[in-house]
Amino acid sequence: MSDQRADRLEISQGVHNLLFNCARCRPGETVLLAYEPGQFGYFDDQLRSEFIHEAEKGGFVVNSVDVGFSPTTPTISNKLLEEMKGVDVVVFLARLGDQLRFSELPAGPRFVVCFAHNKELLSSAFGAADYGAFVELKHVVDQALLEAERIEITCPAGTKIEGSIEDKSKSPEDTSLLRFPMSVFSPVPAAGFSGKFALGGFLTGTGSRYYEPYTVEFEGQVYAHFFKGRLVVFSGKSTDVILANAHYDRVASKYNLARNIVHSWHAGIHPGCSFPWDMRADFEHWGGTAFGNPRVLHFHTCGAYAPGEISWNLFDPTIKINGVAIWEDGVFYPDRLTGGRDVLARFPSVAKIFANPDRRIGLGDVT
Repeated sequence: MSDQRADRLEISQGVHNLLFNCARCRPGETVLLAYEPGQFGYFDDQLRSEFIHEAEKGGFVVNSVDVGFSPTTPTISNKLLEEMKGVDVVVFLARLGDQLRFSELPAGPRFVVCFAHNKELLSSAFGAADYGAFVELKHVVDQALLEAERIEITCPAGTKIEGSIEDKSKSPEDTSLLRFPMSVFSPVPAAGFSGKFALGGFLTGTGSRYYEPYTVEFEGQVYAHFFKGRLVVFSGKSTDVILANAHYDRVASKYNLARNIVHSWHAGIHPGCSFPWDMRADFEHWGGTAFGNPRVLHFHTCGAYAPGEISWNLFDPTIKINGVAIWEDGVFYPDRLTGGRDVLARFPSVAKIFANPDRRIGLGDVT
């Protein structure tokens, strides 16, 4: 078997997972692929061509439309609206889908945004692991967090955060389209949380808008101190603190945002999610992919909405729910949650991924 044939077999599993398990497609339905050309340096053109090939082979009618890339003003164009008419599913191989993930979308099609931006990711355990298992695990985590009386977050760099969801009458809010792969639980409102967050060496964007500079890096350890969902102060090396405050001032004034709002947070739940490249070579790709790995936890800040415009990221979190470590040093243990063990038992192929998680998140500490 040639390498090309082997690649084809592998990516077919990811495409099948997206179309059948995520989008709930049936052969004969029409799929609109809303794509971002490779010239923008984010989504791989080969991924698009492979996706179309596999979808057509699976019995789907596939149309495609170039949606380009708008760094700061993402919208559904009239052209895209016209192309959507009569289609069953819209799959975004474009950052536009990510930018619109908390927006109201037109009625009619089912919408999916793909976070596997190249063929390697879509044909890995990240793309191929049964989507349904992670939807179930997400619901298990959502319910545990909603009911929790006390949630504690720590990390090796000195994070110490405590709190709980204050309004337990509300169901967790999530995106307005389907996220593929499913790699995080619903955003947890941060209004009930306070503490010290150990930033992972930088501040970067959230994938909502793209501005310059999108990322600022620090020389030393910086902590973000916040109380009841509001940033109070940064601490650390004086030059780093000045840099952090200047970045917040710049982004908040650019978009007229509530500067000090700490809106919500979540951590990765997908042990097949990996980023085997240097994060500092491309923070935009890193921020759009690695957040799904259980080694990464991030907060949405700078703006009174999800996902805000500046994210805080920490590594190897321990998250205790009512005293039980559900995440421990960056490893997610769903079997420690009510219902989690049952999910793994029904999806043995996913249980194998949890038994051997991919811990590559762009730090160069794992090969």
